[in-house]
Amino acid sequence: MSENEEKKDVQYIEFELNEPVNLNEVDEGEEMIELINNRLKVFPDVSRFHSLKYLSLRQNLLVEIPELDIPNLETLDLYDNQITVIKGLDKLTKLRVLDLSQNRIIKIEGLQNLVNLEELFLTYNKIKQIEGLENNIKLTQLELGCNRISKIENISHLTCMKKLHLGKNKIKVMEGFETMTQLEILGLAANRITKIENLTTLTNLQELHISEQGIESLDGLENVTSIELLDLSKNMISKISNIELLTNLTDLYLNDNKIEDVQSLNNLGKLKKLETLYLERNPVQTNDPANYRRKVILSIPSLSQLDATACRV
Repeated sequence: MSENEEKKDVQYIEFELNEPVNLNEVDEGEEMIELINNRLKVFPDVSRFHSLKYLSLRQNLLVEIPELDIPNLETLDLYDNQITVIKGLDKLTKLRVLDLSQNRIIKIEGLQNLVNLEELFLTYNKIKQIEGLENNIKLTQLELGCNRISKIENISHLTCMKKLHLGKNKIKVMEGFETMTQLEILGLAANRITKIENLTTLTNLQELHISEQGIESLDGLENVTSIELLDLSKNMISKISNIELLTNLTDLYLNDNKIEDVQSLNNLGKLKKLETLYLERNPVQTNDPANYRRKVILSIPSLSQLDATACRV
C-alpha cells in the first residue's frame, strides 16, 4: 500500500467531541475536506491544502472566520455555526459557493473580492438590509429567507440571477428584481405582501412562491406566461381570474384561501397542462365535501392530482 493510500480519507474522519482537530495525516493535495458536527470552536488550520476546492465545517460552534488563504477554494460551507461577522474571505477569489446560513450574521459584508461567487446562502440569520453585493455580479442563486429584511433593494445589477429566495421576512412590496430577466424561481413566501406586481419582465420565470400573505387578487399574473408552478396558498383569494393565460402552468396551490364557488374554477379548465391542484380548506371544499372532488375533476379534466390524492382515471 502506498503512502497516499495510508492517508485517512478526510471525508470520513471523526473526532471526539471537543478534541482538537489534527489534519497532519491528511495529504496536502486533498481537494475536499469535511469536518461536520464536531463541536469545533476554532477554525482548523487548512493553509497547507493549496489544492483544496471544497471545505465544509457545517454544524460546529465556530464564532469567527480567520483570514483564509486557500487560492483554489470553490465551495465554503459554514452552515449552522455561531458566526456574527462575514470576514476573512478576501483571498478566496475563486469561490463559487458560500453557505453561511443559520448563523448570527446581522450585515452582508466582506464579499467584495468574491467576484466569481455564483451561489450565496444566508438564510436564518439576523440580516435587516440587502447590501454589500455590488461586486458579485455572477450570482445565479441568492437565499436570504428567514431574516428581518423589509425591502428588496440593491440587487437590480444581479442580472444573472436564476433563483431568488426571500421567504419569511418582512417584505411588503414585490419590487427590485425587475431587471433579473433570467430569473426562474422567485420565493417570497411568508412576507407581508398584499399585491402581485412587477413580474412583467420576468419572461423566464418558472416558479413563483407567494404563499402566506394578504393577497386578495390574482391581478398581476396575466403576463407571466412561462410560470409552471404557482403557490398562492394561505392568502385571501376569493375569485380565480386572470389565470387562463398561464398556459404552461402544471402545479397550482390555492389551498387555505376564500374560494367559495366551484364555477370560479372554470378558468382553470382552460389550462391544458395543469396536473396538480390544491384547493383544500377553501369554502368550495368545506361547504360541500361530498361532491367537491367530483365537481373539480369534471371542471379540470387534465388533473392527475387534487389536493393530496391522485385523481382516478
